[in-house]
Amino acid sequence: MTDTTGLAISFADVAGAAERIAGVAHRTPVLTSRTADAGTGGTLLFKCENLQRTGAFKIRGAYNAIARFTPEQRAAGVVAYSSGNHAQAIALAARLLEVRATIVMPMDAPAAKLEATRGYGGDVILYDRYAEPPEAAVARVLAERGGTLIPPFDHPHVMAGQGTVAKELIEEAGALDLLVVPTSGGGLLAGCAVAAKSLSPGCRVVGVEPETGNDAQRSLRSGAIVRIEPPRTIADGAQSRSVGQLTFPVMQRLVDDIETVSDAELVEAMRFFAGRMKLLVEPTGCLAAAAVLSGRLDVGGKRVGIVLTGGNVDLARFAALVQAA
Repeated sequence: MTDTTGLAISFADVAGAAERIAGVAHRTPVLTSRTADAGTGGTLLFKCENLQRTGAFKIRGAYNAIARFTPEQRAAGVVAYSSGNHAQAIALAARLLEVRATIVMPMDAPAAKLEATRGYGGDVILYDRYAEPPEAAVARVLAERGGTLIPPFDHPHVMAGQGTVAKELIEEAGALDLLVVPTSGGGLLAGCAVAAKSLSPGCRVVGVEPETGNDAQRSLRSGAIVRIEPPRTIADGAQSRSVGQLTFPVMQRLVDDIETVSDAELVEAMRFFAGRMKLLVEPTGCLAAAAVLSGRLDVGGKRVGIVLTGGNVDLARFAALVQAA
């Protein structure tokens, strides 16, 4: 078993989260494509979290976290900040668990994600992500309303819940040579690394982030957390300024590398999934796949798990991106 001594989570935490979210989060399908295999030389196994409840993997961590609230925390409500997918997940999980949810979201968040968050029952408060960090907006909300903050990635219960993605993938597909995971603040990457290294010890784990927002890559290679300005990228779910204090130690010990991709490569991956596999995947959800399909990662002869994190993209935006390319 992988040594997770001193880290925020262990495989036992991931297994516990899997039990907690059973019957709430979908066990999403693992799909394949002969075209993708032929083009890359690998055996690609796509874990389709774009088909998850709320359209993204985030319900796993959100539900696991709120389900562990004390009665006092349930009464006070939950507060979160997010560009959209964590927001929707917190709103839905809170509704299912009968907890009040207040969500701080950037003003330029995709309209579909804002609408969905409100539709799930979340009380949305907007802020300007380029004028202030989300922590400042959240501090005002907590001071005014109270509640328990569940951040989008730097929380052990969130990390453990996200790790169930890799747990399910390996249970269904078997041992992997490589697991490729979209990366922002590192919650999904950290959770999946713990699960993958425990269930498939020989598996390499690689995160992928936008070229313009390579803080995780720089952090892993320098040995210290690097903080950046909000990156300008179509991958709106990967615009965090830095990895987390809890996620980074897990990445240092269990993640083998971080790769980056361009926005153009994300659009090509979106086009591939829509045209060949009949899947709608948002730009952020394509990060891992783009690194493989573009050839940035050599997967020849390898069994490769690829996480598609979400499918929450405005249809007009999707069509404009693909048409422009």
